[in-house]
Order: sequence, then C-alpha cells, then structure tokens
Amino acid sequence: MKKKVVLAFSGGLDTSFCAKYLSEEKGYEVYTAIANTGGFSPDELKIVEEKAYKLGAVKHVALDVTQEYYEKSIKYMVFGNVLRNGTYPISVSSERIFQAIAIINYAKEIGADAVAHGSTGAGNDQVRFDLTFDVLAPEIEIITPTRDMILTREYEIDYLKRHGYEADFTKMEYSINKGLWGTSIGGKETLKSNQTLPEEAYPSQLTKKESEILTIDFEQGEIAGVNGKKYTNKIEAINKIEEITSAFAIGRDMHIGDTIIGIKGRVGFEAAAPLVIINAHKMLEKHTLTKWQQYWKEQLGNWYGMFLHEAQYLEPVMRDIEAFLISSQENVTGTVTIKLMPYHYVLVGVDSDFDLMKAEFGEYGEINKAWSADDAKGFTKIYSIPTKVFHSVQKKNGK
Repeated sequence: MKKKVVLAFSGGLDTSFCAKYLSEEKGYEVYTAIANTGGFSPDELKIVEEKAYKLGAVKHVALDVTQEYYEKSIKYMVFGNVLRNGTYPISVSSERIFQAIAIINYAKEIGADAVAHGSTGAGNDQVRFDLTFDVLAPEIEIITPTRDMILTREYEIDYLKRHGYEADFTKMEYSINKGLWGTSIGGKETLKSNQTLPEEAYPSQLTKKESEILTIDFEQGEIAGVNGKKYTNKIEAINKIEEITSAFAIGRDMHIGDTIIGIKGRVGFEAAAPLVIINAHKMLEKHTLTKWQQYWKEQLGNWYGMFLHEAQYLEPVMRDIEAFLISSQENVTGTVTIKLMPYHYVLVGVDSDFDLMKAEFGEYGEINKAWSADDAKGFTKIYSIPTKVFHSVQKKNGK
C-alpha cells in the first residue's frame, strides 16, 4: 500500500508543486488540506479544492478553525494589546500556529505516515509548521520539498507543465496573506530598507472621505457591540469593524523585526480592525485598570506576543499568561468612541461604570476632595527624602 501524506495546501505554486511531486516522484497518496482562519471565502475555497483534485489529490478538505483561532489567540492578543515592536498585530504569525495544529490533527485522524508543507528555508513559517508538527506528532515524518531542494520558481512551473498541469503562475508583484486579524503584503519595496509600499499595493482602497463616528462596546475585555448593535458572535463583530474601518484606508504600516531564524525582515500590512480594536481596548484599560495592573499586563502582553510570533504557542507558560490576562479584564467594560477619517483615526473617549476617573477623590488639575493642602505638603516632603539623601552625600564628597 502507498504511504499517506497530508499536504498543507493553499493552491499557490509551491504547494501545487509539492502535491504533484509527492505523488509522481515519491509515490505517496496525497491528501491536501487547507486550514481557514478567516481569510478565504466559500468561492475561494472551492477554487482551491478544484486545483487540489486536478493535481491528483486523493482527497481534499477545508478545515475551518476561525472560531478556535479567535478563542485561543485573538482574544488574548486583544487582552494583551499585542503589537509586535509596537506596530504589527502579528496577523500571519498567529494564524500559522492554528493552521499547523489543524493540519497535524487531521494527519493523525486519517493515520497519515507523513505531513508536508511548501515553506522555503528563508522565513519564519518553516519553523512554525515544523515545530508544531514535531511537538504534537513526533512519530509523523515531515517533508518539505521546496526547502530541501532549493527550487526556483521556473523549475516548479516547468515541472508542473511536464506533468500535465498548467496554470497561470505569472509572478505577482506582491505576496498577499489575508486573514481575520489582518493582511500582510510582501515583495518589491518590502525587500529594501529605504522604500515603502505604494497606494496601489494595498488590497483595501480608500472609499470614504467624510469623517464618521464608530463606537465599540467591550464587556470584560471582549467586543460586545458595534455602533450600538450587540454581537454575541465575536468574529462577526470583528468583520463588521473591518468593513467600516477599511473603507478609510487606515491600519496600514510597515513592520520591521527580527525573524525566528535571526535575520531582519520587513513586511507591509493593513489591519484596520485589529489596530482600532487594540487601541480602543487599550484606552478603556487606561481608565479602568490601576497603574500596576497596566504595568504588569504590558510586560506579560509583550512576552505573550513574542512567544506567539516565534512559534511557542504550545509552551505551558502561555496558559499561565492567559490566566493572568483573563483576570485583568474583570473591569474592562464600557464603550469607546472613535472618529474615523481618511488614513487615520482619533480615540475620542470612553464611557464606563468602572472608570477610575469618576472616583470621588478629586479632579486632576482642578480640586482635591480627599486630602488637605497640609497633607499634600507632608507627602511631598516625605516623597523627596531618598533623593535629598543622595544629593546630600554627593555634595559632601565634592560632586
């Protein structure tokens, strides 16, 4: 009997080559699987399925893990206000882990002997797929033809033609990866340090030029409503915010960071909904969390984002950080108002029953209600003592 291999399949050139190569040259029964984390429409998934069967797949499946992706990743990225290097909502990197988990679980379900992907040897995805596969199913072989054979685009196209498969693989100027939590854009200008993407490179274009008010309701840190309409389905709420905000062409930027394998990398992205949601959530937290809650949550949020980006989602400490993040959201409930304008937005303000500015102790810069002038003088005097001691010693030593 032929051995079974499950191929993580997108329908692009690399995975198309892998499908044909694994069947023709290695003699595998090829099962193809696409794990959808919110970036594919039903029509797009149908096209991918048709490609898989044309390439000789024994069976093709579409694994929808969008809900799991929200519950086990996006929710915590919002709680932690995760923006890698203060910029990037780790759109693609967070998706890859859940795609890899879905693929390897399917491989175990059908008793596959091997699992394969089309990643090259120059990026982060090879680590994300390999590590996840190896941790969850060390008994299953991992095959990576594109990486191992160091193939050129021309070789792959020619190989497919020689084996009866012709498709339009005309090289696109940009590589686009779309998902629920943002879209990445790579190529051309992103490969140089002194250039940025032109307007036409972004999939979403400016269609609204008049300013507009958007309100987002949060309940214990999670989105609960958009413009006054309640949402129990958080994915629908995110998509609604994306629909509204992307029309203003906001959420665009260039991420520059360190890859897992140690080199610097650049990628353009558009993530209107993620950036608006995270920054609105962060503003609500400024009003509802104490100083030290904010401080420690920022530290752990940064670590959570870094581990997630670098394929460490399965590390047990991630569950510990998630428990902290959940606890921190108990009072993060309220409505945030945002003013949307072409290419940018303004956080207007918040309305929350847990707003710590509403406490009856005083109004900043205006009036004190819980202490006297003498209390303030005494506090300031005591507060200054450590610094006064230091400068006194310095003076005695002629400094």
